[in-house]
Amino acid sequence: MEEKSEVEYFFDSYAIAELIHGNPNYKNFSDKLVTITVFNLAEIYLMAIKNYDEEKANEIYEEYSGYIVEIPNDVLKDAMKFKKENKKKRFSYADCIGYVYALKNKMKFLTGDREFTGLKNVEFAR
Repeated sequence: MEEKSEVEYFFDSYAIAELIHGNPNYKNFSDKLVTITVFNLAEIYLMAIKNYDEEKANEIYEEYSGYIVEIPNDVLKDAMKFKKENKKKRFSYADCIGYVYALKNKMKFLTGDREFTGLKNVEFAR
């Protein structure tokens, strides 16, 4: 019998930024196990170096670098198909990869990005 994973949410970069900034609408998610990709980590670090000094940005990077999951080839390919199919929406590569990863791993995709309105398996917080 397979053990149920503790991971329930895939946090997109928007969600991580809101957690870092202390958005009270994300308080309910602060105790959840974070799952991100290296692509989200790059976006998070960019946000951090724009908003904080380098020391703080490096702290944020180190904190979130432990939550990275490896992206299987099928997820990467399906994510790029998803991006192509939704070309009218302004999804980043990181968002597409994270969203498809969440779908394939039966996780909620946590975001505040309105581009995800109407898509299955999305949980919004703003």
